[in-house]
Amino acid sequence: MCGFCGELRLDGASPDLGAVSRMTDRMAPRGPDGEGIYASGPLALGHRRLSIIDLSACGNQPMHDPELGLTIAFNGCIYNYQELRAHLQEERGYRFFSTSDTEVVLKAYHAWGDRFVDRLQGMFAFAIHERDTRRTFLGRDRFGIKPLYLAETPSRLRFASSLPALVAGGDLDTSIDPVALHHYLTFHAVVPAPHTILNGVRKLPPATTLAIEADGARQMTEFWEPDFTRDPDRADWTERDWEEAVLDTMRQAVEWRLVSDVPVGVLLSGGLDSSMVVGLLAEAGQTGITTFSIGFEAVGGEEGDEFKYSDVIAREFDTDHHRIRIGTERMLPALHEAVGAMSEPMVSHDAVAFYLLSQEVAKHVKVVQSGQGADEVFAGYHWYPPMQALTDDLGPEASREQLVRQAVERYQAAFFDRPHAEMAQVLRPEHRIEEDVSRAFVERHFTRPGAETATDMALRLDSQIMLVDDPVKRVDNMTMASGLEARVPFLDHEVLDIAARIPPELKLAQEGKGVLKEAARRVIPSEVIDRPKGYFPVPALKHLQGPYLELVRDALHAPEARQRGLFQDAYVERLLEDPNEELTALRGNKLWQLGLLELWLQAHDVRP
Repeated sequence: MCGFCGELRLDGASPDLGAVSRMTDRMAPRGPDGEGIYASGPLALGHRRLSIIDLSACGNQPMHDPELGLTIAFNGCIYNYQELRAHLQEERGYRFFSTSDTEVVLKAYHAWGDRFVDRLQGMFAFAIHERDTRRTFLGRDRFGIKPLYLAETPSRLRFASSLPALVAGGDLDTSIDPVALHHYLTFHAVVPAPHTILNGVRKLPPATTLAIEADGARQMTEFWEPDFTRDPDRADWTERDWEEAVLDTMRQAVEWRLVSDVPVGVLLSGGLDSSMVVGLLAEAGQTGITTFSIGFEAVGGEEGDEFKYSDVIAREFDTDHHRIRIGTERMLPALHEAVGAMSEPMVSHDAVAFYLLSQEVAKHVKVVQSGQGADEVFAGYHWYPPMQALTDDLGPEASREQLVRQAVERYQAAFFDRPHAEMAQVLRPEHRIEEDVSRAFVERHFTRPGAETATDMALRLDSQIMLVDDPVKRVDNMTMASGLEARVPFLDHEVLDIAARIPPELKLAQEGKGVLKEAARRVIPSEVIDRPKGYFPVPALKHLQGPYLELVRDALHAPEARQRGLFQDAYVERLLEDPNEELTALRGNKLWQLGLLELWLQAHDVRP
């Protein structure tokens, strides 16, 4: 896990090493163990290293192989790198100068070409450059766990593992993208690729590669897409068969994510998902597993921790358990720091919890597994049952167009933060767009083939889009701010390949995640399976009051905010008068959405 950046000149000039150096420095928290810059011809690469596999200098980056004429900057971890390395050595005759997974990626590209990514089991983003042809090849993993941002002008392409790194590079269009702003205010801060909140920055979509030839010609390729239709070969499968398949893929997923030259811990919330990760690791023979749980002070009678559930798992599997309790006095400073660590604005209060948790966990380990993603993969959210009810009500005689139209309406009612019509109240005229681009985005996604029911449509959208640009990004940003690598077994592509095929009614059983719950009963105690659904509790941030409200007020009244002029003054003042009154369908605070965006823009010195 690291951070990298680069500049590829498209006009024959030499790359700006000063800009690459500034971008590299901006990502120092992502890679506290080393740094490097490489330049040759039209390309310069920068890298910050977090040493996880091959701790020696042989694993340093950017990595150049003079024999093959290839150079790479890489971020992530390839869990099956040892198997790929053995094949490349024994069957293809390659010689290795390190024991790192980075070198395996480089030689795999040489051996198998662009589609080598199909062979990778892991999370990754990379830039590979061919010395002789001057071809550059970029790629991002199937779930977009590892980020890759792009900033292009007619003369050059810059890329980086974080958006603020590109801002630090300078010479960037920092005006607000109106389509992204519409998505931000509709999807609780999710801005789907390729957009970002800034006009001058785009992001490579997940499961995508981008080839750039020496003459500037380019080819973007989507190399993986899950299938959410029913599999005829599994038509006779029983519930037990599906549970076994889920267990088999999850067992492999957690074992893959033990690959490391340093110890691996687990973030243990006490819920089903993280508890199952611990249970499967213990089942695989792991002992003395290091686990971590976080708790906050109770506020207004609301509990700030779920230690009673995490303690059950810690006792059951005799883990080396760390209870981390955060005092209220740490919250406000951490909020500022968490906003500074965000590659894009994120409204979820979980960001602060993950930021503080990561600070403490990084004192003990450099790698953790997390239960993130299970709700989007196995149907754990409350808006999925109404989607299935729609499919049942319409029946098989309904047309595809009718199903999609009503599915979009139902998804919008449950998920959207505000209707398009409300944007006229929120945004000043120069930042509005006529089309309801957010609804149109959902409709296009639902219309694509490969999802049969309304539930399948919603699960595909959530697992491929909403998950990527909210919780996945949040965990990556907050853990990497402390030089901590987070691995997410529920976001193993083989797990989703199975989960996507499961009949929706099995996933929706038992108030959601039914098939996962039944599988988990063979691994962990039922009391953490049948408990009420929980989240990271952060009581001090659930309602804007005191210094948190003043922070938002100051941000929205700051000279930069007034100069930027995103929001209607009357709307802002109305929300400030009663800051906790207007909530979204998912109980998000509308004032916090506005304030967080301005806080982020100001924290990263994004000028109007």
